[in-house]
Amino acid sequence: MEYTVQKLGQLAGVSTRTLRYYDEIGILKPARINSSGYRIYGTREVNQLQQILFYRELGVSLDDIKSIITSPSFDADRALRDHRDNLLERRKQLDALIANIDLTLAQREGIAEMSDKQKFEGFKQKLIDDNEEKYGKEIREKYGDEEVEATNAKVRNMTEEQHAELERLTADIHVALAEAFATGDPAGEIARKAVELHRRWLSFYWDSYSKEAHAGLAQMYVADERFRAYYDKDQPGTAEFLRDAVLIYAGNDS
Repeated sequence: MEYTVQKLGQLAGVSTRTLRYYDEIGILKPARINSSGYRIYGTREVNQLQQILFYRELGVSLDDIKSIITSPSFDADRALRDHRDNLLERRKQLDALIANIDLTLAQREGIAEMSDKQKFEGFKQKLIDDNEEKYGKEIREKYGDEEVEATNAKVRNMTEEQHAELERLTADIHVALAEAFATGDPAGEIARKAVELHRRWLSFYWDSYSKEAHAGLAQMYVADERFRAYYDKDQPGTAEFLRDAVLIYAGNDS
């Protein structure tokens, strides 16, 4: 079956503007242009749009999606299986949060008891699951399964106060990094303060700290596009600045 851009937009629940943009950037070209100048899409394009929307739902950037689906090695069947696995993992995360809400409501209604630890289990498990989904493969290859499982156990056992402190540290790091980046000096005092906050943040995940491991992690922030995007989202170049600051800090750390 064939569709005009308007009909395909209605079918997929996306705007015609979006489909035209996808054409412009080369991520979804129409099968042909008819004699009236209308874009016409066929089965192949419908299937490709489905893949694009799956990846978008999972938070993948359009640039990365284009690289994935236009690669000669792209396997649509494998991609669908991966989508399914990711969605099942997301459903597990949502189920944990729903269960947490249900128990909280039951406690407030006086029909169940809930410990302070239980109040945060869903959030902590989501943090673990999100990290596994985004970075699990690379982290396990670099540090090993045993180290990763120890980190996950540490997160699960966080107290309410520790979880709140971790959230504060995460925000403080971004503020300090922005201030340090503005100076342009990764060896400066403000940069050192940002790295020390980062070291404190790592203590919530690592059983022990080493400057070698810290330096290795900082290198990964630049080498891996997903880490780089996380730190560069507010200011491009932040990931490299953090890496340089950590390497200086680690090299001078006694």
